[in-house]
Amino acid sequence: MKDDLVPILHQLQSERHVDRHVLVEAVRSAIESAAKKSFTHPNEISIEIDEETFEIKATETKEVVEKVTDSRLQIPLEEAVKLNRDAQVGDKIPVPTSLRGFGRIATQTAKQVIIQRIRDAEREHLYDDYKEREGEVVTGSVKRISRGNVIVELGTVEGILPYREQSPRESYAPGNRIRAYILNVERSSRGPQVILSRASAELVRHLFESQVPEIYDGTIEIKAVAREAGNRTKIAVSSNDSNVDPVGACVGMKGSRVRGIVDELSGEKIDIVRWSDDPEVLVRNALGPAEISSIDVDKEARTVSIRVPRAQLSLAIGKKGQNARLASKLTGFQIDIGPEEGPLEEAPVEPAPAEPAGVDELLSLPGIGPAMAQRLIEAGFGTVGKLRDATVEQLCAVDGIGERTAQKIVETVKG
Repeated sequence: MKDDLVPILHQLQSERHVDRHVLVEAVRSAIESAAKKSFTHPNEISIEIDEETFEIKATETKEVVEKVTDSRLQIPLEEAVKLNRDAQVGDKIPVPTSLRGFGRIATQTAKQVIIQRIRDAEREHLYDDYKEREGEVVTGSVKRISRGNVIVELGTVEGILPYREQSPRESYAPGNRIRAYILNVERSSRGPQVILSRASAELVRHLFESQVPEIYDGTIEIKAVAREAGNRTKIAVSSNDSNVDPVGACVGMKGSRVRGIVDELSGEKIDIVRWSDDPEVLVRNALGPAEISSIDVDKEARTVSIRVPRAQLSLAIGKKGQNARLASKLTGFQIDIGPEEGPLEEAPVEPAPAEPAGVDELLSLPGIGPAMAQRLIEAGFGTVGKLRDATVEQLCAVDGIGERTAQKIVETVKG
């Protein structure tokens, strides 16, 4: 059995990358389990395998007696003392035995147990490997889409990109190559479950580390990242070298470095701001390019009250409060923004956007949804009357409206 076993163990160890001790224990347990099924007597069977020589030793427990009545269960005292000189009548001692009695069923059982133990060991090895890689960025290819989740082939395992961790700006198809952040690794009956993210702020951090050598070597430090995936990211950086401009280094020559990251994130906007230990300066930088007239910082309450010119109010707050919200995440301060005159107003987290004039009128027309209505208003066709005066060619010039849609709109308003 040893001669058959040694090459198999060496092959499994090299091909499956399973620890030698784990392999030997799997084989030992399998042989022991099969031996217990192979022998009909109730003796306790024990198997030992030398990890260096792969020598297999099998023993069965027998009772020491003066006169043997059942050789399968008993051993005479004179033979027992040769194995253990302290043996006495009534003792139960391990006695070397042969495995030649293995039957076909027992051999098959041993094989199945070995395969199962090796699979378990492989899963554990992969789990340990990927658990150590939590927080890294990996590259894989999209294998399939299942209920909104993207299954990514990572080589030895499959990763899962849940719907909640996807960027709303992106779409995925089988065969696409993607980079993703390892958010978490969990155990499962089918092996390690690697949870990926394309929406994490840490993905942006890693992309900058890979794109900007000064970050990788420690000259520039990323102090904070705030992100709303698919829309905008703010990243605050500082320099440990007075001769190196942290913002300029991250932007790169003619924007080459940050452009590569923007392309990786499918066009997501990125604001790079200079970090400061002074909260007032940091908040000013984070809210740029909005002009701030006055600022009042409460370090204990971690709040900041800001006044801006009325013309700058929408710029400071941002669309749906996004600029103020990201600045708050980046700085760690709650930010209240108001105009120079009048009471301060807290920057809304999710304010309801005001409906443009004429939007209800346009939405009443069949085939025109909110997005198309907004584009028509921006193009100067904010009322049904203005649409009646428009030509198909003029409507085709509006972003997102093709000839067939334009023709349908004209027929609707004039019909």
